[in-house]
Amino acid sequence: MKFAMFGAGRIARVHGQTLTEHPDVSLEFVIDPVAEAAESVAKEFGAQVTDAESVFANKDIDAVLICSSTDTHADLLEKSARAGKAIFCEKPVDLDTSRAKDVAQIIKECGVPCFIGFNRRFDPTFQSLWDQKKEGRIGNLEQLVITSRDPSPPPASYVKVSGGLFRDMMIHDLDMARWMLGEEPVEIFATGSCLVDPEIGEAGDVDSAHVIMKTASGKLCHINNSRRAAYGYDQRIEAFGEKGMLQAGNHRASEVRFVGDEGDTIEKPLFFFLERYMPAYRRELQEFVDTLLKGQEPTATIEDGVRALELADACVESMKTGKAVRLD
Repeated sequence: MKFAMFGAGRIARVHGQTLTEHPDVSLEFVIDPVAEAAESVAKEFGAQVTDAESVFANKDIDAVLICSSTDTHADLLEKSARAGKAIFCEKPVDLDTSRAKDVAQIIKECGVPCFIGFNRRFDPTFQSLWDQKKEGRIGNLEQLVITSRDPSPPPASYVKVSGGLFRDMMIHDLDMARWMLGEEPVEIFATGSCLVDPEIGEAGDVDSAHVIMKTASGKLCHINNSRRAAYGYDQRIEAFGEKGMLQAGNHRASEVRFVGDEGDTIEKPLFFFLERYMPAYRRELQEFVDTLLKGQEPTATIEDGVRALELADACVESMKTGKAVRLD
């Protein structure tokens, strides 16, 4: 199978490396508005630089990776689908839910596979927790707690175009909540503050947020986000049920623990998201390729991308009104 990749940033390099390691695929083209970046990535992976229209017109290209900026996703998704290409797209589908729904409908009509990059579903630790929950180890799930805190905040210039914390950062956790709960939330309450960087508040966003969700059967989920954790990249999940609890903790450079007169110490969590989730990034793209080769349905679909956006919109509405939002 032959691939083309839109984008030449750091996540594109991760995906490019994964593709080159798969025996059944090849990366043929790289497309990026920054010529120097496109040339660098293409050279690294033995590909060529081209433009988008050439990719859509090329019948030999089977699939595309969309790793470009968020504002390009919807158009590239639509054009790729109409060109009959299988699609892997980083989150989010778009910052506008109506536009995302329109794109999802086009993809459905075109009948092309579309995989959205919710990489945390493919993290080995989180996958193990999900598997044990599904096997009934804790009985019926009653409460879910998801913690996600970045080591440091992004610049205000990024915040202004990101869609805000709920659409940019928490969207991963909203998807994880749906996946772990096994049913859709019907009620959501969100609150947030600017406690980390005043410039984020001036940009119209929050840097600290809590969300409570409830499903039709009564399952509860709590998500907490912060743009700053002095000790590293804080990524944890706790699933509580009638028979017990499952916990997935932080990953560390070393699991060696010291206990002595000086205290009880262990390494801090990994500091950067690429370190923490590198296995997940590799597994998700490998699964995407495998689903194409085997004709299977993608694990994280365009519909999952739309639903996560709807939950993010509900979070924004709840925070603005101070009231819980009912969901269809």
